[in-house]
Amino acid sequence: MKANAETADTIDVRVAAAERLGEVLSFDLVPLQGVLPSWEAGAHVDLLLGDGLIRQYSLCGDPGDCSCYRLAVLRDPASRGGSRAVHDLVRVGEVMKIGVPRNLFPLDKKAEHSVLIGGGIGVTPLIAMAYELYDKGQSFTLHYVARDPVFTALLQQAPFAQAVKVHDRGRPDAPRFDPASVLAGCLKPTTRVYTCGPLGLMDAVFEAGLTVGYMENQLHRETFSAQPVAGGNAFEVLAAKSGVRVHVGPDDTIAGALGKAGVKVTLSCEQGICGTCVVNVLEGEPDHRDEYLTEDEQTDQIALCCSRSHSPLLVVDI
Repeated sequence: MKANAETADTIDVRVAAAERLGEVLSFDLVPLQGVLPSWEAGAHVDLLLGDGLIRQYSLCGDPGDCSCYRLAVLRDPASRGGSRAVHDLVRVGEVMKIGVPRNLFPLDKKAEHSVLIGGGIGVTPLIAMAYELYDKGQSFTLHYVARDPVFTALLQQAPFAQAVKVHDRGRPDAPRFDPASVLAGCLKPTTRVYTCGPLGLMDAVFEAGLTVGYMENQLHRETFSAQPVAGGNAFEVLAAKSGVRVHVGPDDTIAGALGKAGVKVTLSCEQGICGTCVVNVLEGEPDHRDEYLTEDEQTDQIALCCSRSHSPLLVVDI
């Protein structure tokens, strides 16, 4: 079983700089004391936003520079509170708490060439990857696909600018981004592909990669949200430790139903990507909708924030 993603280790930081790039807020965090832990490209941190609200955001600066952590957060109209809180709370001088960096989206150090494809705000972890690959002298190309490419100026000023290709989908004459043609041109067993952004883009990258001849282990993605929670039949969940049994309707979550019945479920992302709410399954057949558990782990574990049940009764170890 993976270690619980929610960590007790927190770091007190101060907002040293903040800049608005359209609907994106980019800001730098520096430690109040000591030095920040080192990290590798692909890592993210928990941002503690008060009142129990915790969200995960990718580090998008240079991993070789630990003087600060840089984050960039899109103001999302469909926000469940996270991005709105960031845009409302983050100001220069503000003191905050963050978790230590964790990496669920690492670079393959053996790759001879890497293709980075980022859609919208999903480009943030790939910017860090570009810095790391450039610093190590490794071959790569970064494709930035967006209707409002707010990071263009930053990328054009980066030391790896020559490796960047911006696909501005906001231009009426802009050609459609074709991942198949991009990937076909660098198909080798030693090539690795990394994509992050909207599900449609990531699915298209994976489909194109498999079609032109890539193996599945050459294709990597980071997902900011799991499958939709709603949908499917109603079912019941028994919390084995407390003996509480709850009904979970088609539009309910297991975590929400248990919470209403007084069973505490520790939550963080609430999107099936961080693993905070993962518990053991004692009986029943889960309907997994998270992006955290591996296939092996899914045999006896479940993410309570987003997954459901194929069986009428699910018994969980909580």
